[in-house]
Amino acid sequence: MKAQAIRIHETGGPEVLRVEEVDVPRPGKGEVRLEQTAIGVNFTDTYNRTGLYKQPLPIVLGHEAAGIVEAVGEDVQGLKKGDRVAYAGGPIGAYASARLYPAERLVPLPDWIDDQTAASLMLKGMTAEYLLRRTFPVQKGDWIVVHAAAGATGGIMCQWGKFLGAHVIGTVGSGHKIPIAEANGAEKVVVTDEPNWPAKVRDFTDGAGVCVVYDGVGKDTFDGSLECLMTRGLMVSFGNASGPVPPVAISKLNDRGSLFLTRPKLWDYVAARKDLMETAAALFDVVHREAVKATVAKTFSLAEAADAHRAIESRAITGSIILLP
Repeated sequence: MKAQAIRIHETGGPEVLRVEEVDVPRPGKGEVRLEQTAIGVNFTDTYNRTGLYKQPLPIVLGHEAAGIVEAVGEDVQGLKKGDRVAYAGGPIGAYASARLYPAERLVPLPDWIDDQTAASLMLKGMTAEYLLRRTFPVQKGDWIVVHAAAGATGGIMCQWGKFLGAHVIGTVGSGHKIPIAEANGAEKVVVTDEPNWPAKVRDFTDGAGVCVVYDGVGKDTFDGSLECLMTRGLMVSFGNASGPVPPVAISKLNDRGSLFLTRPKLWDYVAARKDLMETAAALFDVVHREAVKATVAKTFSLAEAADAHRAIESRAITGSIILLP
C-alpha cells in the first residue's frame, strides 16, 4: 500500500519538510494499519524538525492522529477493521495518510467525538491530565500558574484547572490575548512581555506565591516562573516554545524557598496500557461534560505541513492546528 507522508532528511526550518510517497506494508504481529483522517500538529514536532530533540534521519514527523483501522496483524485483540481510534506519543510518524502503529498504544474513540477534535486533543489533553492530576495533583482552592493560557495546551489546562476548583493565573505574551485566556478559564491574567510580571502574580496571592507553575514556554519565562512560587512550591517545566532552558544552578531552588523542579514528559505517565487508557478516559470524561472544549484554530492539507509549522512557531495561533490527509 502506498501513502503520502511528510519526511525530513536533514534538520532545519520548515523548508526541510518534504512530501514523499512511502510504502505501508501489511501489519505485523501486534500492529494495525491505519487510514489516518486527522493529524495533530504540536510544538514537539518543530523540536524534531530543528534537531532540538534528536531523531535518526530520514524520518516522518508527528506524534498524534486519529484514523480508521484498515487492517490488523497477528495477535491483535480488541480491534477490527473499521474501528475509529486515536493515539499520541511514540512511535513518531503521524504526518502520513496511512501508517503502521502498535495496537496496544491505540485508544478507541467514543462515538460522540469527531476525528478532528480527537486529533486536536490526544497529545495536548493527555499532557494536561498528567500535569494537573499526577505531576502536581491540583486541589480545590490551589493557586496555580499556567503559561501560554491562550494556546492549545495552555487553554486546555486552564479549563481543566478551573474544573478542579483551582484559582488559575494564566499568562500570555501580549495584551490582545488576555480575553482568550479569560475565556479559557483563567481567573487572573498577566502579560509576560511586561516588566515585573512575577510581582503581579504574587499580588494576586497576597504575596504568598503559587503552589505550582506549569511552564511550556521555556527560556523566556523560566526565571520569572521561579519567582512566582511559594516556599516549597513546584516548578513544572514541560516545553521549550521560546527555546530550551539554559543550565540551572540548583542553588536557585534553595535561595527562593526550597523549591522543587521537574521536567516531565507524557510517555513516562502512559507507558503502561492501563495508565494510557485511564488518562484517555479522564480526558474524554471532561470533554463529554463540556468542562474542556477543544478549539481547532486552523486546518492545513498534509502537503501544507511547512505552512502549519510556520503558523505554530509564530505563536499567533490560539487553538490546535490539524493536518488533513
